[in-house]
Amino acid sequence: MSSVDVVVPCFRYGHFLRECVESVLTQSDPELRVLIIDDASPDNTAEVAQELVRSDSRVHYRRHTSNEGLIATANEGIAWARADYMLLLSADDYLLPGALSRSVELMDDYPSVAFTFGGAVVLDQRGERSRRRTGVGSRTRVLSGLDFIALGGAKNIVLSPTVMVRTSVQKRLGGYLADLPYASDMEMWLRLAAHGDVGVIAADQAVYRAHSANMSSEPSREQDLLQRKAAIEHFVDSSAARLPDLRAWMNHMLALEAIGCASAAFNEGAIESSARLSKLAVSIDPSVQRSHRWWFLACKKVLGLRGWQLVRPAVEWFRSILRKEHR
Repeated sequence: MSSVDVVVPCFRYGHFLRECVESVLTQSDPELRVLIIDDASPDNTAEVAQELVRSDSRVHYRRHTSNEGLIATANEGIAWARADYMLLLSADDYLLPGALSRSVELMDDYPSVAFTFGGAVVLDQRGERSRRRTGVGSRTRVLSGLDFIALGGAKNIVLSPTVMVRTSVQKRLGGYLADLPYASDMEMWLRLAAHGDVGVIAADQAVYRAHSANMSSEPSREQDLLQRKAAIEHFVDSSAARLPDLRAWMNHMLALEAIGCASAAFNEGAIESSARLSKLAVSIDPSVQRSHRWWFLACKKVLGLRGWQLVRPAVEWFRSILRKEHR
């Protein structure tokens, strides 16, 4: 029987920890170990973790004497893992029934798969749920690394609690990069995809909490784009011997997204932010100035914010009609 090691980094999430760990322990089929790494939490994490250790021999616990941060904690978990497969599960998220067995079955059947991911349920702080889909339809599939990269473009399309990694591949490629605090997961998925196929599970695999504690640490639009730019550069440089040079294409996709962000900022009346984002887009890929998105934003600037607000409803109605005709 295949084995799975689940690493649970925890900082200030003692109130979520039990639900997270129990969602792992109640999974069927795979042989399991769980490691809770308490990153010097000032809350009741230690008490909850020790209760879980006493109640189930599969649960292990470590506590840092000082806060080391998520990336160092995740890399510690990677070093600890020895099972066939591993999963990093933040203590504020939890697995859905059957998640591990679905991933294990696919990876057992396809030894070329470096990692799997699936859909997720996003739970906001009001208790409202939404779905994050995989983007590949309603059946489980195995994508080549290049197909996965093409699917995502310059975006991070994967939520980490849905990811299971082949431990041998993870060990060979190393851990997360400390200089990418906002895009280390995206860079990891790209790095893994350069060394194997990607399994896509046609089911919701986990619940991802979007709440005030994690949203407060989210990057600004500019920080996010710059971090993804750095992730792309690192990925392209490190995978040059295995994949065709994807730099120009990925940078163009990122520049188009930057213009989309600039356009959204203009709509919000954040004119200075829009200008900075436009400048950033050009610095990423000057050819973006020939795109439809660039010229659409240029037209809005000519109208001015007030003029755009007056014509926007008609323009968006017309665009919706065009989208329906092209379906």
